[in-house]
Parts: sequence; structure tokens; C-alpha cells
Amino acid sequence: MSTTGLTAPTRAVPARGSRRLNHELGFWVIAAAFVVGMAFSTLPTPLWVLYRQVDGFSTFWVTIAFAAYAVGVILSLVLAGHVSDWVGRVRILLPALLLEAIAAVLFLVWSSLPGLIVARVLTGLGVGMITATATAHLAELHATARPQSSAVRPGVVAVAANLGGLGLGSLAAGLLAQLAPRPLVVPDAVFLVLLLVAALAVSAVPETVVPDGRPYRAQRITVPPADRARYLGAATAAFGLFAIMGLFTSLAPSFLRSLGQTSPLVGGLAAFLVFAAAAGAQILLRSLETARQLAVGLAVTAIGMLALAAAVLAASILGFLLGGLVAGAGAGVLLKGALGTAAALAPAESRGEAIAGIFLGGYAGLVVPVLGVGIANAAGVPLATSFLGFAAGVLAVLAVAALVLRRRPTASPPG
Repeated sequence: MSTTGLTAPTRAVPARGSRRLNHELGFWVIAAAFVVGMAFSTLPTPLWVLYRQVDGFSTFWVTIAFAAYAVGVILSLVLAGHVSDWVGRVRILLPALLLEAIAAVLFLVWSSLPGLIVARVLTGLGVGMITATATAHLAELHATARPQSSAVRPGVVAVAANLGGLGLGSLAAGLLAQLAPRPLVVPDAVFLVLLLVAALAVSAVPETVVPDGRPYRAQRITVPPADRARYLGAATAAFGLFAIMGLFTSLAPSFLRSLGQTSPLVGGLAAFLVFAAAAGAQILLRSLETARQLAVGLAVTAIGMLALAAAVLAASILGFLLGGLVAGAGAGVLLKGALGTAAALAPAESRGEAIAGIFLGGYAGLVVPVLGVGIANAAGVPLATSFLGFAAGVLAVLAVAALVLRRRPTASPPG
């Protein structure tokens, strides 16, 4: 998920030694590593059905494994996502990529349920370290390589790498699982190589932060005092939109399979459409003021959820994919509006802490509703019925967010 604006750029460090790339090339290396790191996090999306067939665990345990990933991300965001501000970007990106490489090894050698859960926790830890760090590193490398240029390029690239990477991971896994002879081996083996190559390349990228030796502290979470109701409305919106993304990266392939669509490629495509639409909508509508982003995002996301519910009732695979596309586009704009609202309401010195609170609300949304669907399914509720309950819950959350956010609109600069 996009974390643009979570960390402010710091002063650049001159490149040292012949092994270092220049800042322009380093910019693209970090962008590529960002894509690989985020793509690996959604690699299991179309594979969960295959893991279930091999090990015989239920839909409920898929949601537990997915929740383990979200817990890892939350822990990482709170404990390590901000540490690159004072120890250096490369020093955080390297262990993050290597954590994901270890997770890939676990997927290959320990594919039973406990191994999957451990691997997902490690993946979440790596993603939480990568998102804010890579976003800030891109901004700083761009500022050094092109000091006279605007800051639009690194923001657009960060969004494309983050959300686009999430979409590409599920699509790549679905394609490899469809074509490769060993669908539970080849995707992780390919990404293990990509992660190791990415780590090697990142080690040659110029550092942009001077380590300052400040004592460690965990990331604080701050609710801005200026307009707490509006801030909590933005956090509620984040809860709802992350729930949609969580649905498509955990249970959507299982639902498609219940409709008779057994292709891993289609399962991966469903998640790809959501994240690709989110990235595209964020980039295309980035010039809208924050209040308009919230309004458009809430409306389009709600329309997408209604389309998904209609597709479930009609047992329509095409309708389900199109509903995900619309919901994803709305969620992308809504996320940018929620982050922009938090940044506008918070004092400059606590802006990062306020944005961290939005992500905390978002990742709670990633876990709780999907777990609810898994528990309902374990209790004998049909998956389609659980999906309808999920859609109703998300629509209710979006409605609450809309009511709260309408109460006291805050003027803000363009996103």
C-alpha cells in the first residue's frame, strides 16, 4: 500500500567508491527493488487454493496465514519502518529484501501450514520496512540526480512500484502456476532469485542519509488535535479500503473456484486488476484536492462493492472481476485522500506519526473483515453468503466514514 509522504527527505550523502551507481541509475534500481519486494507479498494469492489441495486445510486457515502477514507489516511499521531516517536507507532496504528471500526459501522447503504462516510473518516484516524507506529513498535520489526538476516523478514512480508491484505479484504467480510444471515451486524459486539480485543491486545504490546516532524509539502514533473527528473518518475509510484489498489477496481465488473457475491465472488476475486500478486512479487523479479525492474515492469504492455483491448474487465471474476493478480504482483514490487528510490536519513535526495512524487503521481493516469471512466459512456459512456479508460490512464502514468526513471539510492543497 502506498506510503508516499510517510517520511520526509533528508540531506543527500555523496557517492563513495567506484562500486556505487550514480543517483539516476540508483533511482531506477530502488524502483525495481520496490516492485520486486511488493510483488513477493502477493505471490501466494492465486496459490492458496493449491496449498489447500496439498495440505487439506480450510478457508479459515487461509485467513489466518493472511492475518499473519498483516501482523508482520504492522509490527514492522511500528518498530522499523521509520528507522532509515537516522541509520540510512540502504541499511534498512537490504535486510528487508533478505527477510523476504528467507520467506521464499521457507515457502520452498516448508510448505505445510506452520511454514506458510512463518513465511508470511517474515514477508510482512520485510514489506513494512520497504514501503516508507523505498518511497523516501526515491525522493532523495531524484532530488540529487535532478535538483531542478519537480518532485512529481518520484511520487508517481513510488505509487506505481508499490501498488503496481502488489498487482504484478499475483499476476506473475498465476501465470507461472498456470504454465510451470511445479506451480508451488517455480513462482517462489523465481522470486527468490529476483530478491537476491535486487538486494545485490541495492547494495550499490548511493546512500542518501547521514547516520546521526540518535537513540532508537518505536514509531509513535498520533491523532492530530485539530480535527479528531475528521482524522478518525479518514482512518475509518482506510479500514474499509484495506479490507477490499485484503479480500482480493486472500479469498477471491477461493470464491472464483467455487464458481468453477479453477485457473490460477484468473485468480491472480482478480488481484492484479484491483491493484492496477488503484495505482492508475491515484496517478490520474493526483491533482484533485484532498477533499475531492475523499469524495470520489468513497463513491467509486461503494459502487465497486455494490457491483461485487451483484456479481456474487448472479454467480458472475466477469462481474466479479469488473467489480474488483471499480472498487480498486476507488480504493486507490480514497487511500491518497485519507493520507492527504492526515497530513493536512497534523502539525509538521508529527505528520509522520499521524500518517502511521492511518496505516494502523488500514491494516486492521486488512485483517479483521477477512478473518470474519474465514470464521463464518468455518462455521458452515457458504462462501458466497460470507462475501455478501463482507460487502455489506464494508459499505457500512464507508457510509460511516462519509458521514464523519462531511461534517467538517478541511481545505487542503492538491494531492
